Amino acid sequence: MGYRVVIVGATGNVGREMLNILAERQFPVDEIAVLASRRSLGTEVTFGETTLKTLDLATFDFAGWDMALFAVGSEATKDFAPKAAAAGCVVIDNSSLYRYDPEIPLIVPEVNPQAIHDYKNKNIIANPNCSTAQMVVALKPIHDRAKIKRVVVSTYQSVSGGGKDAMEELWEQTKAVYNPTKDVPPTKFTKEIAFNVIPHIDVFLDDGSTKEEWKMVAETKKIIDKSIKVTATCVRVPVFVGHSESVNIETEDFLDEDEARDILREAPGLMVIDKREDGGYVTPKECVGDFATFISRLRQDPTVENGLNLWCVSDNLRKGAALNAVQIAELLGREVLKKG
Repeated sequence: MGYRVVIVGATGNVGREMLNILAERQFPVDEIAVLASRRSLGTEVTFGETTLKTLDLATFDFAGWDMALFAVGSEATKDFAPKAAAAGCVVIDNSSLYRYDPEIPLIVPEVNPQAIHDYKNKNIIANPNCSTAQMVVALKPIHDRAKIKRVVVSTYQSVSGGGKDAMEELWEQTKAVYNPTKDVPPTKFTKEIAFNVIPHIDVFLDDGSTKEEWKMVAETKKIIDKSIKVTATCVRVPVFVGHSESVNIETEDFLDEDEARDILREAPGLMVIDKREDGGYVTPKECVGDFATFISRLRQDPTVENGLNLWCVSDNLRKGAALNAVQIAELLGREVLKKG
């Protein structure tokens, strides 16, 4: 016996990826509904070998459905997630709306699966920010062994984190570089993204950080340990898919790089590819379509007493969004609903 599953925002990048991953991982689905706004009503999407037509989110009745994976913005989520939850359908939300609500669990299944039972508070589970999700998978096994005191992270985030329009802007600006008669001014980004990097994701806050940077701090504390100090610099780079992160970790106890490498190799969700030779590391282009979070360039930081550096790469549409949501659905089914 399987589950009745709803995908909200099925025509977007993340919604389509959710459908792909549900099929790839053979999630036990008895029935699936794909929802979109009225402007996308009737758009066809695929689930495995099946073609589905989107239904109207505004009129959909969530009663009798087991779980709904939301891949729409915060405004639509604010309107429809409470309705789904009130109808008895467990919401797994990919927006930022509920991440910082103390009553709503923020889950990365490899890191804090025990939090799944807190879904009962509001019948809603939050999916973390894409840049946070991959980082905490790498941090948790190190924290369990040596207790992390402080993290300094610089991100190199692909344009797909900004949606379809952001990907299109990179593509059009890249073509325009070779066509001097064509001008493609930035609309999704504050400056031209083609052949450039932009140290600005989301809005600026009063302290000079951006909201994306604040998210990494707040979410890491909620998911792993509130005592961890985190400082982040988040940068958009001209890559279509795949987020990269340079992570500096300071621990309370000494952890040798060789032991750290062994610990990470054994940890769920991670793949260590770390050869000190040309090409002996993973780049974002190579991680696209993969379930794993990849770790490379692991080495001791000699500037502090107990320090490590590492390079962390993941497909942001997968682990940073759709995959994590499906893993939460699997965890919910396995630990709570127990139908599949």
